[in-house]
Amino acid sequence: MVKRDYYEVLGVERNATEEDLKKSYRKLARQFHPDTCGDQEKKVAEEKFKEISEAYAILSDQEKRRRYDTFGHTDGAGGFEGFGRGGFGDIFNDIFDDFFGGRQGGRRTARGSDIEYNLTIAFEDAVYGKEVKLNVPRWETCPDCQGSGAKSAEHIKTCPGCKGAGQLRFQQGFFTINKTCGRCQGTGQLITTLCANCRGARQLRKERVLSAHIPPGVETGTMLRLAQEGEKGENGGPPGDLFIQIGVSPHPTFTRKGNDLVCEVPIGFAAAALGAKIKVPTLKSEEMVIKIPPGTQHDKIFRIKGLGVRSLRENVTGDQLVRVKVQIPGQLTPKQKELLEEYATISGELLDVPSDGILDKMKNMFD
Repeated sequence: MVKRDYYEVLGVERNATEEDLKKSYRKLARQFHPDTCGDQEKKVAEEKFKEISEAYAILSDQEKRRRYDTFGHTDGAGGFEGFGRGGFGDIFNDIFDDFFGGRQGGRRTARGSDIEYNLTIAFEDAVYGKEVKLNVPRWETCPDCQGSGAKSAEHIKTCPGCKGAGQLRFQQGFFTINKTCGRCQGTGQLITTLCANCRGARQLRKERVLSAHIPPGVETGTMLRLAQEGEKGENGGPPGDLFIQIGVSPHPTFTRKGNDLVCEVPIGFAAAALGAKIKVPTLKSEEMVIKIPPGTQHDKIFRIKGLGVRSLRENVTGDQLVRVKVQIPGQLTPKQKELLEEYATISGELLDVPSDGILDKMKNMFD
């Protein structure tokens, strides 16, 4: 069965915001939740409910939404499996607790947000790896109030609206619906005097120094993950992750081709023709001597085993590729010119076009 477009399922445009997605999902979920339908419509409602939940799970996850927008249902590698970052259970709890009574008071824990950090490293560090220090800005718990947002414990009172539950409960027909208390915003508490340091925000923006290992073989576009080094979770929830986006600076001598390193080395006409031993650079700043056989042509590539890049995913190392560039002298001394003319004569190479050459023959065709 061909799947419907996720945007069509949720009835939103392709440029819909996260809030648009959530609003549409809430509306459709209320409409098609199986518990709200009779026995005859229940099976159809279950399929519809599953379809809209899957659509929301993919589109509400930024990375999965990006892949879906690029590859569609195939995801470039066999299709999307499961729902969202944490599965259907997370989606259900995140949305339906608000109106089907899933929370029984107090504040719900929530996983912290992920942080993306852009890091540019030297070409050599990308090849050989490196330990780096990162200054990562993120929200930290206010040290003065320990995250309460209040000046002191005496300035925190139980919310009279929800009696500390954080939610208000309503009976609608057969259902009990919980709604976040608007007076305390679900905290169950009211602050009478704010913390002077964070002004009630409970957190402060600070830079934290973290150590990170850059493994050998990374390249521009590589994404490294530091688990639980993202933003702190809410109400005791787990922290998010830190994702390091790698950028690699260009090297003046070397370029990378897969796991191989490529460099260009100039050689003279005589060396190419007669053969020679030449010095070539390596990324470790140690020159090596390689043998150029007689008759070497321009752009000929020589391979030095094991001097390339170690694969990031396999236990293999590439090679260094040396491309020789035969240089023709721009100016010759009289002696050099004499010798080359002698070489041309011996080899039968014509330096002047004969009078009965191809140009004369072409001219005669039009006479």
